[in-house]
Amino acid sequence: MKLLASLLTAAVLVAPAFPVFAADPAPAKPDLVKGEASYSAVCAACHGVDGNSSVVTQPSLAQQHPEYLVKQLQEFKSGKRADPIMAGMAAILSDEDMKNVSYWLASQKAKPGAAKDKELVSLGERIYRGGLQDRHIAACAGCHSPNGAGIPAQYPRLSGQHADYTVTQLVAFRDGKRANSAQMAGVAAKMSDREIKAVADYIAGLR
Repeated sequence: MKLLASLLTAAVLVAPAFPVFAADPAPAKPDLVKGEASYSAVCAACHGVDGNSSVVTQPSLAQQHPEYLVKQLQEFKSGKRADPIMAGMAAILSDEDMKNVSYWLASQKAKPGAAKDKELVSLGERIYRGGLQDRHIAACAGCHSPNGAGIPAQYPRLSGQHADYTVTQLVAFRDGKRANSAQMAGVAAKMSDREIKAVADYIAGLR
């Protein structure tokens, strides 16, 4: 009994020597009020007051997946995605600012777009929905979904995006000027100018 009592006493004395670790604090929730303020000050001139750009060479960002937007802003800032204008804009945003802006944009309703070229839209639909198997061009819908909604945290929403902007990005992927997605570079590398234009026009009309 004396031995058992001694062991229990020793255990009680030793126990406090082991540190108690607090659980990691939960990540701060995005502040949409601050996000709107930052967006209005830095982004609205090019991307529209509510994230719906009226300039066809500038992307609409409303309703975009926030994780995708944060990733792009971080890569503009680091130089992984090259764009001198966006690099300057992203440089003044902290990680918290980027998160707040991105989640505010995700909360905004995207305005629908429209396809314009009737002669190309059927080709665009065929590529978007089924790809071009003979040339190993994957269907866009596989990653970006049939209606262009994308997959949160993985692939961006494309529905209704300006065709001019989409063409510019696909050409940049194809020509190596945009190098922050090996997957997209591989797809675009196999596409002709006509095919790129067709897909971009079809995407503009997705809803």
